[in-house]
Amino acid sequence: MANEKKTQTGVWPKIKPFVNGGTSGMLATCVIQPIDMIKGLSAGLLRQATYTTARLGSFKMLTTKAIEANDGKPLPLYQKALCGLTAGAIGACFGSPADLALIRMQADATLPAAQRRNYSNAFHALYRIAGDEGVLALWKGAGPTVVRAMALNMGMLASYDQSVEFFKDSLGLGEAATVIGASAVSGFFASACSLPFDYVKTQIQKMQPDAEGKYPYNGSLDCAMKTLKSGGPLKFYTGFPVYCVRIAPHVMMTWIFLNQIQKAQKNMGL
Repeated sequence: MANEKKTQTGVWPKIKPFVNGGTSGMLATCVIQPIDMIKGLSAGLLRQATYTTARLGSFKMLTTKAIEANDGKPLPLYQKALCGLTAGAIGACFGSPADLALIRMQADATLPAAQRRNYSNAFHALYRIAGDEGVLALWKGAGPTVVRAMALNMGMLASYDQSVEFFKDSLGLGEAATVIGASAVSGFFASACSLPFDYVKTQIQKMQPDAEGKYPYNGSLDCAMKTLKSGGPLKFYTGFPVYCVRIAPHVMMTWIFLNQIQKAQKNMGL
């Protein structure tokens, strides 16, 4: 009884969703790395250690509280979506500096040699950004990053939980088929919901001043309006198949790893 009480009231149950989320995200990055063509594994891992730790941990806590408030009944889709939106915003606030480092390290290869920043790793990138541009520059583009994360996690988290209920309860599928099917659905909706915001976010973070020191966009709204005017709404979905192939596998592997981690912990009594 004493051990059971300790397990329920100790620190581990509170931090476990965050540890599991970050670990599953980092493992997924290690597997998907060649597909994503990321320059610098350190930036990808740091992003998962901050962003995914916060978003998956927050989502678990939020849905647990919501289920308790709902007398233990399953949450309707709109409540799952709200939890996903909130978790995405929390995760993005923590992960924005690492995301900026990742974007810049990826963009370096496309720049002329004279304009390359030549960051050696993620921590070097963060150090240089803070030293050259100020600490607050680490959150440059944080607005569109947060909005993009809210959209992605609304699609990813809510659709996964809803799909698990459908595949398991309505179709009667086994655990493996349920996890794989739900993670595939989650990957598609994460891609579909986030691509327009990802386009704007990336344009903001990659932009360089011209010879007169003027940036091409004044902000995310200006970028969105100029894109809409020049290419129409479908411009935001340019390259969706490629984007989906890049995003969906990572989402799927994150869920699969998370499921396996949870199973292992259950077997070990954690």
